[in-house]
Amino acid sequence: MTEFSMPGKLENARVLMYSHDTFGLGHLRRCRALAHSLVEQFKGLSVLILTGSPIIGRFEFKVRVDFVRIPGVIKLRNGDYTSLGLHINLEHTLAMRESIILHTAEIFDPDLFIVDKEPLGLKGEVESTLKMLKRKGKPVVLGLRDVLDAPRLLREEWATKNAIPALEQYYDELWVYGDISMGDPLAGLDIPETIKNKQHYTGYLPRALPEKVQSKHLADIPHPYLLVTPGGGGDGVEMVEWVLSAYESAGDLPWHGLFVVGPFMSLANQENFKERIDRLDNASLITFDNHMESLMDHAAGVVAMGGYNTFCEILSFNKRALIIPRTTPREEQLIRAQNAAQLNLVKLLDPRGGIDNHRMVEALKSLAQQEKPSEVMPKGFLRGLETVNERFIDIIRTYN
Repeated sequence: MTEFSMPGKLENARVLMYSHDTFGLGHLRRCRALAHSLVEQFKGLSVLILTGSPIIGRFEFKVRVDFVRIPGVIKLRNGDYTSLGLHINLEHTLAMRESIILHTAEIFDPDLFIVDKEPLGLKGEVESTLKMLKRKGKPVVLGLRDVLDAPRLLREEWATKNAIPALEQYYDELWVYGDISMGDPLAGLDIPETIKNKQHYTGYLPRALPEKVQSKHLADIPHPYLLVTPGGGGDGVEMVEWVLSAYESAGDLPWHGLFVVGPFMSLANQENFKERIDRLDNASLITFDNHMESLMDHAAGVVAMGGYNTFCEILSFNKRALIIPRTTPREEQLIRAQNAAQLNLVKLLDPRGGIDNHRMVEALKSLAQQEKPSEVMPKGFLRGLETVNERFIDIIRTYN
């Protein structure tokens, strides 16, 4: 990538990013990819990420990228939230989060504020910051995944959160980190033309290998191997169970199975899977790797749930992939997998069709004959970081 020197005030431009991070790794990893691309491209640019992720400190960041860790919360299965690490009630945790976000924005004084996915933040915690920045005439962008959820579910959720009025009132642009061939994340919603005119499809966000350090696990893994990853792992037990059962029942699967179960999978489930995998000659397990790109790059194929970041990695490293999506309570992964399968980018194994070993074994055996994404990918599909850099230049020039 070419690094640009921006004259005048832009040499010291500042970008603030917000990621609510109540669950999993997706929001944080997306913000990190964007931040790294921006500082690579623009000399002197600084990026500060506001995040509630409890494991952000386990990731490496480039020079001129830093983060502020706000108190964590977690979403329970019934849809409610609770404080993650503090023994105080949720109301007090949210008040602290809102105060930290607002005061950080006031002191950092960003030239651009990028909000990830939630127009008003968790429980509206970003609205006071949005109001302050709009009073100062600062541009604000909402970054959206290619798929948010099924329209009927998103319609209800966004009505409760008052999201559409927020898009009209506070946001200058909406960046969709995907391609129009995979659908519109706001399809089925009653979106005014004023909001539609703010929407820009960037293409997917490509991922690259670490510049110097590779995964420490690579030397110990038999090659070729199949990477089995449920992302953060908090909701991936069923997927791992299904794939592992296939490895236990079939002795002629083509590749060694590397199960990376994720840091958010419960210890009880991790231990159960480890005990079973230790009894197999053709499988191994690790919990977490902060250089997951290296493991993806060396894999012969991938089995995953189809979250946004894993999908971007599958495309970036040109891997044959079998997607087993989560179907409840959100349908985001299912919709992404269905759309990608229609484009022949991945194979879909829908768990609603029945969880049985025969289906899984046959799917794993046929993976080696699958087309690679590069053979069928539409032009510009992975142009997301380039487009974001271009939009950044336009916005900064317009508002400064």
